[in-house]
Amino acid sequence: MSKHYYTIGEVSNLLDLKPHVIRYWEKEIPAIRPKRSGRDRRYTLEQIETLKIIKDLLYNQRFTIKGAKQKLKGDRSILEEARQEAVAKQKLKVDAALPAIARDISQIRESLLKIKRECKKLSGNK
Repeated sequence: MSKHYYTIGEVSNLLDLKPHVIRYWEKEIPAIRPKRSGRDRRYTLEQIETLKIIKDLLYNQRFTIKGAKQKLKGDRSILEEARQEAVAKQKLKVDAALPAIARDISQIRESLLKIKRECKKLSGNK
């Protein structure tokens, strides 16, 4: 199955950004507040998609951090797109895992039926 949370190191590698850049953006832009566990930060797919959008705004569209913050605040559809993209990616991962899950369930069922037959033999019930 897929992960629900990603560390700052994993996000850094995914987005080709330094962790300190991500931490700075996190301070400046409220849309990317990761879940914290002690000192560790845990990012969701939605937050990663939002970080991708911020990276695009800053590096490709040449917004300032203040401009990107205003753009995200003023145009909620951008964040909705990030949410939808994250949901779509999660759905693809789940859909890809379903055949393996179905196979595992089938194998478990066969094992349970075998155990049931063995128990009946041992108890004398046929």
